[in-house]
This record gives sequence, structure tokens and C-alpha cells, in this order.
Amino acid sequence: MRRHRRAGAEPAPSHTRARPDRGRRGRAAVTAAVLVGALTAAAPGASPQTQPPDADGKKPVATGYGGAVSSVDEDATAAGIEVLRKGGNATDAAVATAAALGVTEPYSAGVGGGGYFVHYSAATGQVSTLDGRETAPASADERLLQEDGEPIPFDSAVTSGLSVGTPGTPATWRKALDTWGSKRLGHVLRPAEKLARDGFTVDETFREQTAENEERFRDFPATAELFLPGGELPKVGTVLRNPDLARTYRELGRKGVDAVYRGPIGDDIVRTVRKPPVAKDSDREVRPGDLDRRDLRGYRALEQKPTKSGYRGLDVYGMAPSSSGGIAVGEALNVLEPTDLGSLDERDHLHRYLEASRIAFADRDRWVADPAQTDVPTDELLSPGFAASRACLIDDDKALTSPLAPGDPRDPQPCGSAGKGAEPTYEGENTTHLTTADKWGNVVAYTLTIEQTGGSGITVPGRGFLLNNELTDFSFAQADPDVPDPNLPGPSKRPRSSISPTLVTDGGRPVLALGSPGGATIITTVLQTLTNHIDRGMPLSEAVAAPRASQRNAERTEAEPGLMESEVRGRLEDMGHEFTANPEIGAATGVQLLPHGRLRAVAEPERRGGGSAMVVRESGGR
Repeated sequence: MRRHRRAGAEPAPSHTRARPDRGRRGRAAVTAAVLVGALTAAAPGASPQTQPPDADGKKPVATGYGGAVSSVDEDATAAGIEVLRKGGNATDAAVATAAALGVTEPYSAGVGGGGYFVHYSAATGQVSTLDGRETAPASADERLLQEDGEPIPFDSAVTSGLSVGTPGTPATWRKALDTWGSKRLGHVLRPAEKLARDGFTVDETFREQTAENEERFRDFPATAELFLPGGELPKVGTVLRNPDLARTYRELGRKGVDAVYRGPIGDDIVRTVRKPPVAKDSDREVRPGDLDRRDLRGYRALEQKPTKSGYRGLDVYGMAPSSSGGIAVGEALNVLEPTDLGSLDERDHLHRYLEASRIAFADRDRWVADPAQTDVPTDELLSPGFAASRACLIDDDKALTSPLAPGDPRDPQPCGSAGKGAEPTYEGENTTHLTTADKWGNVVAYTLTIEQTGGSGITVPGRGFLLNNELTDFSFAQADPDVPDPNLPGPSKRPRSSISPTLVTDGGRPVLALGSPGGATIITTVLQTLTNHIDRGMPLSEAVAAPRASQRNAERTEAEPGLMESEVRGRLEDMGHEFTANPEIGAATGVQLLPHGRLRAVAEPERRGGGSAMVVRESGGR
């Protein structure tokens, strides 16, 4: 979203240092030839180091020293930079940026949602992750989203207490700060608290998203009061304030996140879920949920090992289940590894990319779900042997047909399958991603969400944040009785996610981190950006901006206008690919760690109104 007003930022003395997790600067000495080519391509005459700001003062690329932040929003990016300038590290900046996104991107993220956090420690050289996914109530079973044996209509399920999972975002912030941070929660929440109190300037994207939700927002008095001031859509250029959220952040800063999981904020969440506060004149049927205080008290953000895949001499780390992102991206890269994609023309490169994605989605849909309740064969899915058994399905002259049947990673057979394929289920596309790095070399890729644009549509009265509708990420019912589905609801279960915060290292040192919103298109956005950058030698900014296509084991591939209107589309259709238009796929942000300690923050130049990239101290030149 475009913002016209940024939070203030005070410069800190250059000697100010974070306490824990300082380490040595992770100087990304890029040795892989493909990345060296991509970096040198960004020299003068190729791709600018620091792009000029747009009309609102935002820049999609910034290069320099001292720390970097990239997000979809200028105010949020500035909040992270402010914390870095005051001596905070990458984790502190990530939480500060996320909290600010809860103000300016409230339809995508906030206290009422969840997400996944990937962290690189310069002190240890280790990559770690946090699973902050929302969970179903302990009372949930496979029939959670059914009535009389039939799936509830999707829209009815979304706008309900029934769709609300136990929020994971506050627990993620606590766990991240306790493990890798250097500042207290109250300190890193201050920029967001100020932003909520003083307000941000409404842009066209925010107004459009509000208009899309206007009908259901009017059915909830607390939501209407906040997002429809005076009963009208907010006007572009006006300031929107959220004093309730400012007070919520202040309470979290004073009392800690137990105010959510064991205190009054949690009591208000439970009350709202169990008896959604619907307007008296509304005729909307809003189903209540069964979330209770025990669900909140029992919630934990889980620290776990990342997924890891080798690609072109690099190591690619991502999220393990309950997210499918790390597995799907990793498997697709494994399928692509034997092919010299850099030598192919655009048609053949896209064909290989689409087929690898189709295969990875067939396998993730069959095997990936919450590992606490499903035996997920993660290592087997990411094994080169399994990838080879699936890559042989690809015909260089003809597209595969979907739904493609999954393979069996525990007993891989050349071009074999484990039954029949099933049609993919729907995932909401509204999420947000941020990436941070600090002067010590620590890096964070963090994707957070409340699921649909506007989540459940239900604002917690007096608290200033929307509740998620993440439980609609479960399969409502088994799509095909002959195809096992591990993603049906269950007690305290985490619904499968496609969130894919990704970190790439070379020789143990980070070279880039990135991620994107977009539901299931997150996986394909990250995958295509990586192949554009690593295989095709595009500077990261160009790889992020390039037209996208998304194949998710469906009959048709979604494609943006840049591909739909190109001649390569016809050449792919001649191979059997079918396309459907999608005006916008994903909205990636990333940070590159360049030689000699320099950092490059990269955001979308156009999608979702364009993002915002900043560094603590800018520099030009090579």
C-alpha cells in the first residue's frame, strides 16, 4: 500500500550495539558464479543501486550499511529502521515492523493473526524458525466446517467466529525477542503505538480493500466504527487513527503477551469469538466459534528446524510443516536442479518452472499438514532421489495434465504415483511479508497474516484489531474419497499454510532472504523469484518485479498481464499449457547481503501499490 506519512526515526550513536546475538557481520562473500553474475549485473549501467522514490516518497530499492528493512508499507519499514538506528537488531526490527503493519495493513496482519519467522544468527551461523500458526480449538474435529454432513458455504465460514484460530502473532513476538532480540517488547512496540495513536494517511489501495469489505464490515459495529469513520468509506488522503490499538500495544508493552494468552485481551477475544457482536439491523447469520481460554493458555509458538535444500551450490532454508512452503519450494528446486535453466529460452524456462511447481503441489497436497497430528515425510519429500523420480514426468515438448497424482516419497518409483490426484483447495491471498537485516549480519524473513483481506471481518471491541479466519485454510471436507487428505480439521491442529519465508546462504553465510503474501501463490512467487535471480541472472529487484505465473496442480495456470500479453504465452499453449488471468500475484520483499558489508533492501515496485525499502545509511556505487 502507498503511504504518504512515515513514522519518525531518531538516529542513534554509531557505537550503540545490541546486546545478544551480535556476532560478526555476515559478509556475504558470494562465490557461486550465478550469484556473482547477478550482483555485478547491478552495477551502474545495468540496474540502479538505489532507485528514485515514487510520488509518495517510497523507494522499492535501497542500498547501504547499518541495517535494512523491506516491507509493503513505508510507515512499517520506517518503524523497523527506527529500531535499528537505536541499536536494535534484526529481530527487534522485524517485530517493530510487524507491529506497524498491524496498524497500516490491518486487513493482512495483526495481533489477531499468526505467521512464520525465519532467523539467521551471525553469532552461530544457524538458521532457525518459529511456527506461529493459529490453532483450532481443542474441541474441533473433522466436521468443524460442515453442517449436516456438507461443507459450509465458504463465505459464511470466513465471516464467523467458527473460522477464528487461536492467534499466534503475540507468542511469536515474545519467542523471537526472548531468543534472538536485544530489546524489550515495550520498546519495539513504541513506533507502532505512536503510529496507531497519530494515524496514517489512507491511500487508494486501503480504500479499495475497505470497499471490498464494506458490506460485511457494516455488520460488526466495532469494525464499522474503526474502518468506516462516520459511516463512510475512508477518503484517500485522510488520516485514519486507531486509538484502541494504541492502547492494546501499550498494554502488551507493559504486561507482556500474557495479556493475550492469560489476561484481559484474551478474555475479550474469547468473548468476541463465542458471541460475535453483530449489528442489530444485520440479517447476516454469523456462526459462533468454540475458542476458549484453555486454547489461549495452551498456545505455543514452536521453534523448529528449517527445511534445507541445495541449489546451484547454495543452501535454501524455509519453513517446515505446518507450513508447506519450505517443502514445496525445496522439492521444486530439487526437480529443477539437473537442468541448466540459464541456457534455456524463456518458453523452455517457464515450462520447466511450471511443471516443477505442478509436481511439488501434487505432493504437498497429499503429504503435508500439521506434523503434530500427521506423519509428514519431510526428509523424504526433500530428497534428491524423490525429486529424480518425479522430474522424469516432465516432457520437454508437452505439458502435464492436472490434477497430477502425487508420488510416494517413502517408496519412490521412476515416474510413479501414489494413487490419483485431487483438485487443489482454495487459500486466501492476503498476507504480508517483511525482511530485515542488521549491521551484525543477523537476518529475518517473516510472513504474517490474518488470512482473507480483512480476516473474519470481526474486530475485537475496544482492542482495535481484526480476528483471523485461518481455520478456513483447512479442507472443509475430503475432496475425493479415494485421495487421503491430511489437512482436515482436528483438535488444536494447525491448518496447512503456504507461507514461505526463505533464506539463502553460500558457504554458511546469508546472501539473500525473501518472502511474499498471496496464499498458495506465495510458493510459486518465491520459487519464480529465486529461479529468475539465480538461474537467469536477474538482479533481485528485477526478479521481484518480473511478470509471474502460478501453477498449483490445477487445470489452468494463473498468469499476470505481462505474461498473458506476451508471445511466449502462445508458445506455451502450443505445448498444452492453459492460462487464466490474474491481475496481481504476490508482493515480494527481500534483503540481499552484498560484499563488503553492504545491504540491499528490495520491495515490489508496483504490486499492491508498491513496497518500501530502506537502509540505515545509504550508499551509491558498486
